[in-house]
Amino acid sequence: MPKALRVESEIGPLKKVLVHRPGEELNNLPPEDLQRLLFDDVPFLDVAQEEHDAFASVLRKEGVEVLYLEHVVAEALDAHPGLREVFVEQWLSESNIAGADATSLVRDYVLSIKDTQAMVAKTMAGITKGEVELPRLSTHTLSALLGTAADTESNLLVDPMPSLYFTRDPFACVGEGVMINHMRFNIRRRETIYAEYLFTAHPDFRDVPQWYGRRDPFFVEGGDVLVLDDSTLAIGVSQRTEAAAVDLLCQRLFWGETPTPVRSIFAFDIPDSRAFMHLDTVFTQVDVDAFTIHPAILGALTVYQMTPGRSPGDVRIVEHTGRLEEILASIMGLDEVRLVPCGNGDSIAASREQWSDGSNTLAVAPGRVVVYQRNVLTNEALANAGAELLVVPSAELSRGRGGPRCMSMPIVRDPL
Repeated sequence: MPKALRVESEIGPLKKVLVHRPGEELNNLPPEDLQRLLFDDVPFLDVAQEEHDAFASVLRKEGVEVLYLEHVVAEALDAHPGLREVFVEQWLSESNIAGADATSLVRDYVLSIKDTQAMVAKTMAGITKGEVELPRLSTHTLSALLGTAADTESNLLVDPMPSLYFTRDPFACVGEGVMINHMRFNIRRRETIYAEYLFTAHPDFRDVPQWYGRRDPFFVEGGDVLVLDDSTLAIGVSQRTEAAAVDLLCQRLFWGETPTPVRSIFAFDIPDSRAFMHLDTVFTQVDVDAFTIHPAILGALTVYQMTPGRSPGDVRIVEHTGRLEEILASIMGLDEVRLVPCGNGDSIAASREQWSDGSNTLAVAPGRVVVYQRNVLTNEALANAGAELLVVPSAELSRGRGGPRCMSMPIVRDPL
């Protein structure tokens, strides 16, 4: 029987992937709330959906089975009587709705949506004041009901989840198990509710091991987790992932109740900034010996290698200092690796194309990678390095600050 999850590399032939097509959550993204909701601009939903459909179409043409998050979560909820209501109560409890009366109004509205997939999509989209039939009350009473002034600029009762189309961050498949991540910013933490139900209730996925849980104490996000082979991970210690989370993962993967083949975890210390928010915005693997990289990561670099110690629970730590290409070659067991620079050597282009995720690629097979159309010079460098490019439109998708790798959570890859 095939495994429900199997991801033992970044480049093995991709067979199954989980995505989320951008929905009404992008239309519920007010300009005045952009910074709070971790966006830099207002995307145009119609075009973002067209671009995402093109992305999914490219994957299907490569023989990849594409699963949609709202669909599989709805299947999980429908598989168990009463689970819809349990899910909604948890979502309500984490949605920061001010007051019991407003919470009751939202509960009734969401549960009135009979189609479970549509209900799940609504929890992702957020809820505006205009959607809920508010009682005819005085402005003072209505303000008390909603916990805010009725005439404030924001028309939101429940915040949307506009970053959810970057399915890589809330979850990460490692080997035959999954990490359900504790997201760095509170505004994104509800995104992992869907993984909790998917990986505890869906008939296909409920029995997979969980290496990390959304209630674990330390921050970690999937964009910082690269599976280099079945025994080796690279994890970025970044704006979004804490070193303590790496320590906890070492305990779970090296010494947990469920045996794993993972025997080396390399922690990369990367700049704490929005431009370099995750390890996969700094480099991604495109072939057995090739990585696309942002030039800012070049130069002296310190990486910490963690391996199992002699006694249960012990972890041995070795510090490696050197150039990125030397460290990667050593990790991969190669004489050398090829680094393909974002921007193709042009410093201004490197900065611009890093902003639109030129270094964030998705390999569907060794040397065959999905890239954003707008990163022209980076794509030229990849083509010159022998990569076969699967180019997808990206004018609107890139406004969310994530690339093809960010938009995908591989579930099954064939071994190399």
